[in-house]
Amino acid sequence: MILKSFPEGFLWGVATSAQQIEGSPRAGGRGESIWDFYSSVPGNIEDGSNPWTACDHYRRWREDLGWMKGLGVGAYRFSISWPRVFPRGWGALNEAGLDFYEELVDGLLDAGIVPFLTLNHWDLPQALQDRGGWPDRSIVDAFTEYAARVAERLGDRVRFWTTHNEPWCIATLGYEEGCHAPGRQSPEEALAAAHHLLLSHGRSAAEISRIVPRAKVGIVLNLSPAWPASESEGDRDAARWFDGFFNRWYLDPLFRGRYPNDAIADRIARGHLPGTDLPFLREGDLDEIRSPLDFLGINYYSRTVLRAGPDGRPKGVAAGPEKERDEMGWEVFPRGLYDMLLRVHREYGPQALYITENGTALADEPDREGRVRDVRRIEYMRSHLAEAHRAWEAGAPIHGYFAWSLLDNFEWGHGYGKRFGLLRVDFATGERTPKESARWYRETIAANAVDIGGPSSSSRRYP
Repeated sequence: MILKSFPEGFLWGVATSAQQIEGSPRAGGRGESIWDFYSSVPGNIEDGSNPWTACDHYRRWREDLGWMKGLGVGAYRFSISWPRVFPRGWGALNEAGLDFYEELVDGLLDAGIVPFLTLNHWDLPQALQDRGGWPDRSIVDAFTEYAARVAERLGDRVRFWTTHNEPWCIATLGYEEGCHAPGRQSPEEALAAAHHLLLSHGRSAAEISRIVPRAKVGIVLNLSPAWPASESEGDRDAARWFDGFFNRWYLDPLFRGRYPNDAIADRIARGHLPGTDLPFLREGDLDEIRSPLDFLGINYYSRTVLRAGPDGRPKGVAAGPEKERDEMGWEVFPRGLYDMLLRVHREYGPQALYITENGTALADEPDREGRVRDVRRIEYMRSHLAEAHRAWEAGAPIHGYFAWSLLDNFEWGHGYGKRFGLLRVDFATGERTPKESARWYRETIAANAVDIGGPSSSSRRYP
């Protein structure tokens, strides 16, 4: 065993999102979200399920808080349900909805757990989508109002604020590929949505900082290193293309105040933009987007390997042996976390970095003794934490790590078939069962260190 310690004050946490765990979609005056509506359409969710019960966290949050205390986590990254606070997305505030989160925050603080709040984890109020959703510029004002009202209520107790979680997923999967809510398939809408997400981030971050001067405000991006499938010119260009629209389309505006020229040219070539001008961009927008970040959250799961398709367009390919992929089909590639942390640190220079999601989906089933022996998840977390430590030693300002996720949950378009949790959830009864990874994580947190000595840690038995 070779233990590598993290710095004093390193923030160890777990992460969830409201839509994936809360359930109770009409309790306390909550309005409809785009995922409530999207999941009601036959064929949109793989297993035909919906998030209306999920993990029943809305009613069982005290139990889940007890599990977090047992793990010894120092922070909980959770999201506010926008339709629970503003049922229509704007206008009248639903006091009962904010009361729920106020009680949750107070419970976390009483337990010595830092609230790490996300304002938008994909659950847009359906009423706002009916007005045009993220492609419509008016949503920037609606989101800023929502952020300000939450900050006014919770700002005296919450220090860490995240505006959006994974804007690429919202824009591209929701408005271009149509495999996420709201199920649109329009590249033009997706580009406008991405811009309005970034603009609403900048505008609301300034508003939060005005209301809560002590606040630390950031945004969370899902980032993935782009690797060419070969050294051919076509494959290298495919990797450049992917990096441009997946990583740099968000990093460059946030840190450099511009969209990447090569990615703009790629979109023009595909007919997604009318010319060199970005039709959704107005004077002053990029200055607002580039407002200083207190931190950047990085969600990392795997790298992306690209090759040029028959038509010359980039195409993702399955990477690594099948046995090294998880239930999502994602390759387990810890080095990619190191690569991305160092790249962001060296090229963009954020003040602080948090690994805000990292985890793997496995087919977790209890054995005859009722134990969930998820040794592959333990090795996944161990190896990724080892790479995070290596990045920290190389100078990346990493301040914390959040395991995805505390609970098995509603995994968006996949329904309930993909299990990421440290706690196994029986979706029929709601019963929580700690997996061996939960016990391993508890020991890692207590030690404030990770074993980099090799896979032997994954063969230990945790009581």
